[in-house]
Amino acid sequence: AIICLRPPRPRMCRFEYDLPYEEEIIRNPYSVKCWMRYIEFKQNGIKSILNMIYERALKELPGSYKLWYNYLRERRKQVKGKCITEPAYEEINNCHERALVFMHKMPRIWLDYCQFLVAQCKITRSRRTFDRALRALPVTQHPRIWPLYLRFARNLPLPETAIRVYRRYLKLSPENAEEYIDYLRSCSKLDEAAVRLAAVVNDESFVSKEGKSNYQLWHELCDLISQNPDKVNSLNVGAIIRGGLTRFTDQLGKLWCSLSDYYIRSGHFEKARDVYEEAILTVVTVRDFTQVYDSYAQFEESMIAAKMETTSEMGKDEEEDIDLELRLARFEQLIARRPLLLNSVLLRQNPHNVHEWHKRVKLYEGKPRQIINTYTEAVQTVDPMKATGKPSSLWVSFAKFYEENEQLDDARTIFEKATKVNYKQVDDLAGVWCEYGEMELRHENYEQALRILRKATAIPSKKAEYFDVSEPVQNRVYKSLKVWSMLADLEESMGTFQSTKAVYDRIIDLRIATPQIIINYAMFLEEHNYFEESFKAYERGIALFRWPNVYDIWNTYLTKFIDRYGGKKLERARDLFEQALDGCPAKFAKTIYLLYAKLEEEFGLARHAMAVYERATQAVDNTERHHMFNIYIKRAAEIYGVTYTRAIYQKAIEVLPDEHSRDMCLRFADMESKLGEIDRGRAIYSYCSQICDPRMTATFWQTWKEFEIRHGNEDTIREMLRIKRSVQATYNTQVNFMSSQMMKATTNATGTISDLAPGQMGLDDMKLLEQQAQLLAAEAEQDKPKLKEKILFVRSDTSRSELAELAKQANPDEIDIDDEDEDVDEDQGPEGELQHHRGGAAVEQGAMLQNIHIEMDCVDTENDSVIEYRTMPTSYFTFLSAMF
Repeated sequence: AIICLRPPRPRMCRFEYDLPYEEEIIRNPYSVKCWMRYIEFKQNGIKSILNMIYERALKELPGSYKLWYNYLRERRKQVKGKCITEPAYEEINNCHERALVFMHKMPRIWLDYCQFLVAQCKITRSRRTFDRALRALPVTQHPRIWPLYLRFARNLPLPETAIRVYRRYLKLSPENAEEYIDYLRSCSKLDEAAVRLAAVVNDESFVSKEGKSNYQLWHELCDLISQNPDKVNSLNVGAIIRGGLTRFTDQLGKLWCSLSDYYIRSGHFEKARDVYEEAILTVVTVRDFTQVYDSYAQFEESMIAAKMETTSEMGKDEEEDIDLELRLARFEQLIARRPLLLNSVLLRQNPHNVHEWHKRVKLYEGKPRQIINTYTEAVQTVDPMKATGKPSSLWVSFAKFYEENEQLDDARTIFEKATKVNYKQVDDLAGVWCEYGEMELRHENYEQALRILRKATAIPSKKAEYFDVSEPVQNRVYKSLKVWSMLADLEESMGTFQSTKAVYDRIIDLRIATPQIIINYAMFLEEHNYFEESFKAYERGIALFRWPNVYDIWNTYLTKFIDRYGGKKLERARDLFEQALDGCPAKFAKTIYLLYAKLEEEFGLARHAMAVYERATQAVDNTERHHMFNIYIKRAAEIYGVTYTRAIYQKAIEVLPDEHSRDMCLRFADMESKLGEIDRGRAIYSYCSQICDPRMTATFWQTWKEFEIRHGNEDTIREMLRIKRSVQATYNTQVNFMSSQMMKATTNATGTISDLAPGQMGLDDMKLLEQQAQLLAAEAEQDKPKLKEKILFVRSDTSRSELAELAKQANPDEIDIDDEDEDVDEDQGPEGELQHHRGGAAVEQGAMLQNIHIEMDCVDTENDSVIEYRTMPTSYFTFLSAMF
């Protein structure tokens, strides 16, 4: 075999691979794409060759940003990780400089160059490069340079350089002043920081980038200058903080504390104390006062502690001890003054607060001069129209203070001034006059007290209505009932009959009297044996008032008139009663009618009394009508005898509600039975049974049952039971409705055999109906006694022979009289017993045979329920007729 070997291919020179690219760039020397393809091909080759290609490309296209950017990035990658002292770094720096000749408007080139220089730690060259970049680039590109420049400046060990850089930066972006202030604080340039912060606070157009309000900036300034008094020298701290006090009135406490803290740190302790005193005397809120006071107390306590420490180190010295005692006394006085200072704050909040003025007086207890000064200041400060509380109480307390110290002349002077004050309410001035008079009474100056009250009630030159606020209270106080009442009491006690009568007449003429005033006036006249005058007073009072206010006057007037005259002026008394009852509300009529009837009973005619009682039963309130009928019946029985009350009972039963009518029926029937009128009693029970539900009124049926047992026979008891079943059926209509609805729902939901075979009803349907009837009757099961014997309900599947046998064993008409607790009608089986209506079993049987769709009630007297069976089939009714 001959093996043919292919001669080896000659090895191509590496430069031969570059020939296509070289030819391409020779053909298109100004095409960036051609150069970039060549550079991409040589990307993984020798770096010097790659750099040479970049240089050749840039020589042809010196204005290409893409070539310069990629070239500079490639050169920076080549020196990454090398020492910054190697010459390669300088070569790259020169490349950047050459690039900036053409790319001086490109911020990316500047940023990369500056970052490269910063990484080489060339501080001066970096700073100058940043400056050149800012000068070369348009101002719209500066925000890209400044962040890098500021970060470079903040990292420098010389804060002065950064400060100068920031000052230049803030000329372009003054809204970033907070960043500069934070830097100044970090490098402890607090004076410059305070100046800048003060400028920011005073600039109303400044908006914080950190979301701080103007007050927060101001508070930072106050903290800065107050906590560093030795480092901040360019600002007038006192003037700045006091300026804030006028601007931020809701934060006075913090600002005052900042000012005091500044003086304390500066070593001016007396000046700090003066500031604290000024603060607690000017703040107007409790919160600010608490802040200042706590700071003040802490300052005094620290001063005492420092003084004690100094004294213990230096030894005992008389001057030091005196100074220490002085400081302790000052601190104790500050603690003792706290309630008074707090009261001053509240009064500065509202100088018209009467309650706080009274508290201030109590704080000065035991200091007469301060109390007098406080009262004087209070009555001069408080405006009655704006006062909170009664300003008259200040004048009264002021006068009582002089009275307690036995200075009656000064007290009278205070009262005289108090009566001239224009109060907001007439009652305030009336209270002052009354207190003035009571002071004279306490010192037994009775004539003076009368003169004072007469002066108070004197008619002014210009009359005004009591509630006319446009007139001063001095022109309206003459209509104050408070003053007139006190004057009337004084006149009764110390005046004459005529003067007292004149006072009461004047009160009535002014139409300011109350029912009690009228009664007092009449009682006063009666005490002096002016009976007709007292009755006239009652008449005048009745003319002034309407119902119900006139009730007390009428009640007293009628009682007094009857006590005075009795039956002597009977017609006049009757006229008075008729006048009182004319328009009298039903709520107040009962008492007057009873008085009227009592008058007729004692002094008039019995028939008139009965007529009054009759009217009263119709006129009184519905809630009192039952009681009124009881009184009527009792009085009629006592006067005319028991038989006279029959008509009253009948009327009561007609008009009273069911609850009370039932009671009346029982009483009426009991009365008839006692009189031997058994039939009448039975008729009453029969009538009342129509409003007595057996489930709710078992007492009534038990009473009727006992009545029939005592006075009736078998027929009457059967009739009673029939009526009971009838009434029970009437009251069970609601249960019937619920039963029919339940049966209908069950039938619609499940269906029955009768649906499949009309005219026939299966045994299952009957069982279902019976079970539901038992559920509906379960609620009333507890109302009836347990039965000893039960008659089983015979179902439809029972044979005729069994039915006949059961009929022979049990007679449904049999009644056991001896056993009162067991009634045949109540001995029902659990399935219920069919009850017939009157008319005979034969009529019912014929009706059931003739009409298939007959409604039949099954009454279960044990459970007090009625169950309706509807649409029974003919076979079922045939069974029922056979059973009966």
